[in-house]
Amino acid sequence: MGVLNGMRVIEGSAFVAIPLAGMTLAQMGAEVIRFDRIEGGLDAARWPVTETGQSLFWAGLNKGKKSVAVDMKSPRGRELITRIVTAPGDDAGLFLTNLRVRGWMDHETLSRHRDDLVMVALLGDRHGRAAVDYSVNPALGFPDATGPEGSAEPVAHVLPAWDCIAGNMAVTALLAAERHRLRTGQGQEVLFSLKDAASAMLGNLGIIGEVTINGTDRPKSGNALYGGYGQDFICADGNRVMVIGLTERQWRGLIKATGMVDAIAALEVRLNESLEHEGARFRHRAAITELLAPFFAQRRVADFAKAFDTGGVTWSQFRSFARAVHEDPDLSTENPMFHMLEQPGIGTYPTPASPLSFSEIARQAPQPAPQLGAHTEEVLADVAGLSSGEIGQLFDAGVVTGPRVSGVFSSAAE
Repeated sequence: MGVLNGMRVIEGSAFVAIPLAGMTLAQMGAEVIRFDRIEGGLDAARWPVTETGQSLFWAGLNKGKKSVAVDMKSPRGRELITRIVTAPGDDAGLFLTNLRVRGWMDHETLSRHRDDLVMVALLGDRHGRAAVDYSVNPALGFPDATGPEGSAEPVAHVLPAWDCIAGNMAVTALLAAERHRLRTGQGQEVLFSLKDAASAMLGNLGIIGEVTINGTDRPKSGNALYGGYGQDFICADGNRVMVIGLTERQWRGLIKATGMVDAIAALEVRLNESLEHEGARFRHRAAITELLAPFFAQRRVADFAKAFDTGGVTWSQFRSFARAVHEDPDLSTENPMFHMLEQPGIGTYPTPASPLSFSEIARQAPQPAPQLGAHTEEVLADVAGLSSGEIGQLFDAGVVTGPRVSGVFSSAAE
């Protein structure tokens, strides 16, 4: 039982943000029902995939949900989705989507069937145009500030950061609107866009102010931590590490652990400036790096790792995804967030539960992602309130399907 036990959320989605939102709610105990096209949604085969073509992307973002497969092009299929979204219940009538379609899958239309419907809809941009993380990020300037110092080529980020942020904003929006409904009885639509989620952070991080007030366009600074001291170094064993001296405590711990207290004091005299201030450390990062580089070049990671850890230094090794999975215990079952989970059709591998740990409610173990249509019959009966005869007719007519069995869809009529 999770903290959101009893809540029912319907999800119509693709890509990252809204599937992530639904999964986040499911991992906190909500019943999350996603509907997809009979042939599978846009993410059904999205990379990364296994050798047999099973989508690890789908499995990762749909853990613990229920799946309904519906012919959304047919009037009867659209009627079924409407019925599922607007089904009665104090903890129901909650809808997450980034596939809003005016005229049938929008708040104005759906709320005619349930006036207290809460609907959270994510757009591409505020004008309703399509956008994904990989189009939003370059539009706002981040790739031009990313990459080696002095280089001219933009560097796009492999992490879909705005999708991740927007997904969690969708969770916040849904829970806030549901709280409002609990207090007032009123439903509502919450609209926001992926680009606005990113644009807001551009302002929140001070970057818009940096441009408009200071008149500057932030240049590339490589792996340096902007506005403080943070730098990467190659060690004697060929490994690369990142060390951080952002706060006063981090800075003092770093120079103490590397034996550079006197050398840094001498540098301050030459510069005629204290390096206790993080801005000063950023301005003079090249001189600081020149002092620290020999320490790392002459040592293997194993030579200083224990001293860094006991000395409270903020640091890490650079690893590939594969190295991280094989070497970092935080990505294994040593971390109570991870469990070895068997995902049907894929295999068994470490799978995260929710990162949230509530003091009064035990964290739920992760649950497998469903096969497409695995819960069609159950949802039509329990949520849409259809009889077994009605459900059988829908399967026979091809309006809905169940999970595939040996490449063929199973059906309630079999």
